[in-house]
Amino acid sequence: MNFLFKTILKEVRIRFFWIFICFSLTWFTCYWFSEDLFFSSAKSFLILSYSGFICTQLTEALSTYVTISLISCFYFLFPFLSYQIWCFLIPSCYEEQRKKYNKFFYLSGFCFFLFFFVTFVGVVPNVWHFLYELNKTSTNLLIIKLQPKIFDYILLTVRILFISSICSQVQVLVIFLLESKGIFVKSCIKNRRFFMVLSIFTAAFLTPPDIWCQIVACLLIYCIIELTIFYALIIQVYKKQLVL
Repeated sequence: MNFLFKTILKEVRIRFFWIFICFSLTWFTCYWFSEDLFFSSAKSFLILSYSGFICTQLTEALSTYVTISLISCFYFLFPFLSYQIWCFLIPSCYEEQRKKYNKFFYLSGFCFFLFFFVTFVGVVPNVWHFLYELNKTSTNLLIIKLQPKIFDYILLTVRILFISSICSQVQVLVIFLLESKGIFVKSCIKNRRFFMVLSIFTAAFLTPPDIWCQIVACLLIYCIIELTIFYALIIQVYKKQLVL
């Protein structure tokens, strides 16, 4: 027992060492190119307005670059971090369990990057276009000129991407519970109100303290759960037909 514990502890140290090294190198690289990363994230807004951004504090630009470096580092490091966790856990599983966990591992990564790409390319530009149009006046009686702060722009973009990252893993979790017999399709259909309450609490605890972000996250999570249950119901009916 003591030998097993020492072996596991040694493996954890090795994995943690490589994660720390990769995190340090990735963060340093992201910080070195932080201005390019910020331009890539702000390109959709700069197309709408040529006024640029403002900062009201002396350290605001620095904190913005550090923040965008950490966020970019997390997304770039996510595949490597997932791979290290997978390599640590998978040797203790049987062959059937490995196939099952590999399927969910690939599904989780695919959903994560798919939601991130769709959100970054399609959702974020439309959100900024909508918000920018609200700040334009149609008469000369009142002139409103938008001058967004650089840090506020990053925070709003991070909120949108964070909500997308949460929603990308909901269907993976529900499918995993359905296949593991943790929950059943009939129980899910009967307890739809429970999933609505769960979506509300998940959005309240995991999203930023913004009512609109929480409403959008709650609706997205609940819709994804409903679609996943509908998919599981179709698969269940299909399997019964094959048996018959």
